[in-house]
Amino acid sequence: MTEPMIVFNDFSFQYDSQAEPTLKNLNLTINEGEKVLIVGPSGSGKSTFAHCINGLIPNQYHGEIHGEAWIAGKKLQETSLFDLSFVTGTVLQDTDGQFIGLTVAEDMAFALENDGVAQAEMHQRVAQWAQTVDVAEQTEKRPQDLSGGQKQRVSMAGVMINDAPILLFDEPLANLDPAAGKDAIGLIDRIHQQTKATVLIIEHRLEDALAKPVDRIIVFQEGQIIADATPDQLLASSTLAESGIREPLYVTALKYAGVNLATVEHLSALEQVSTPNLKEQLAAWQQPLNEPIKKAQEPLFELKDLSYRYRKQDDFVLNRLSTTFYRGEKVSIVGKNGAGKSTLFKALCGFVRPEGEMRWENRDVRQESIKERADKIGYVMQNPNQMISQKMIFDEVALGLRLRGVSEEVVAERVYQVLKVCGLYPFRKWPIAALSYGQKKRVTIAAILVLEPEMIVLDEPTAGQDFHNYTEMMRFIDELNQLGKTIVMITHDMHLMLEYSDRALVISEGQVLADTHPIDVLTNQQLVAEASLKETSLFTLANQVGLADPVVFTRQFIQYDREVRHV
Repeated sequence: MTEPMIVFNDFSFQYDSQAEPTLKNLNLTINEGEKVLIVGPSGSGKSTFAHCINGLIPNQYHGEIHGEAWIAGKKLQETSLFDLSFVTGTVLQDTDGQFIGLTVAEDMAFALENDGVAQAEMHQRVAQWAQTVDVAEQTEKRPQDLSGGQKQRVSMAGVMINDAPILLFDEPLANLDPAAGKDAIGLIDRIHQQTKATVLIIEHRLEDALAKPVDRIIVFQEGQIIADATPDQLLASSTLAESGIREPLYVTALKYAGVNLATVEHLSALEQVSTPNLKEQLAAWQQPLNEPIKKAQEPLFELKDLSYRYRKQDDFVLNRLSTTFYRGEKVSIVGKNGAGKSTLFKALCGFVRPEGEMRWENRDVRQESIKERADKIGYVMQNPNQMISQKMIFDEVALGLRLRGVSEEVVAERVYQVLKVCGLYPFRKWPIAALSYGQKKRVTIAAILVLEPEMIVLDEPTAGQDFHNYTEMMRFIDELNQLGKTIVMITHDMHLMLEYSDRALVISEGQVLADTHPIDVLTNQQLVAEASLKETSLFTLANQVGLADPVVFTRQFIQYDREVRHV
């Protein structure tokens, strides 16, 4: 008989700075050894719930608590953060913010050093966990020099080395390429089986998180738990759609085809999905595709044989890379962590100067300054907080024009115009601190758009956003594209690439591995493997049931889904 590990009884929490409770009347029990996935829209209370599990509430973030919460038998209000640190190990979304040691081994050993563990035992446990998380060859390297997937493995080891009975993973997939994300979910599952720890995973990417089984999925909305069910039960219900949470694509496809989800066995395990006449229902749903008429493409920015390395002794990060960006297109740049995507955008914006040819509208721009390049290309960082420097929305959007010496009269005219385009005009006198994450993202785009660049480069535009904000953001990006802007998106989000791109550039080892339609990328098993991507579940489902042409089925779904959601 398993014991309760986490218990909330009529629990509410209100931050000192908030007018209303963030968590409202939670009643929940999670038993020892369970593996639980926690989902919900942005602002639903997931992070606040996590802060209660690891003791940041009430020890670090203060507020008013009603009811009771017990973590591994310890009453939350009466337990110090130090004591709870032995109970709950937390792996943060931003692994760089979690590193302390100068080497991987030092970082993993940090908790043991604090506990006064003998050197011999410390070395033995570090070696054991390094082997478990597959970083044994990297123990003498700096954590900051590792790939995204390796960094996360080191963070996991540093947390688990202390044998905490509760492991909390905060959006473990957010910054990982698809293949590394799949590996991370596999590693979490393996660790769960080995340690028998209670595992909680907070994640927006539901389909990817379900690559390995979980016992329950808990759905938060507006500070309350609106569902606590098995994965099969939840996917067969309407809860996810009603809550604005993206369900797995193959589940949406089954719905479109009229399949009764209540009759589907193993709905949450794609490889085992089955129900009578499934192939016939999917085949009957398919209709002839209306292929869109392709517009003639005008070259905008041509790159030829770009090569770059950060130090002479290093390998080339860009290795004779050649491609062309066309006026008015939407293109996704995808590939594994460390493939050269970020260095490519630095080259586009003039932050680094590679060897090779760079021609904008057939004119050599290699010697242009960063400022001159910025007049043509606007770059929007993944985290809006890293771009924002002003307190008020108007001032942030106006900053670039003011630095260019534009008169205040013209500044006001252009800023107001852009705020209307971005849906921010009603907030023009608001402080930025009052905005949501998604609205801040719009502010950073507006600050770039007001400078009237012809190309906008977006680094992970949908990272960390729920499905509602994701859809809202991408509709806005589409509107910019319809105004004639060339949109370049660097992303790990395969849904984003499928749904919102005209073209996909797959980067590997500093070269263009493929330049093709997004659907052709995720239905090519060899390409998926080479570029550390992930085959779309639509193609997997169609293959599994034996449809005549899985690629056509995937195209049909994307086109139909766009029409249904008015994308």
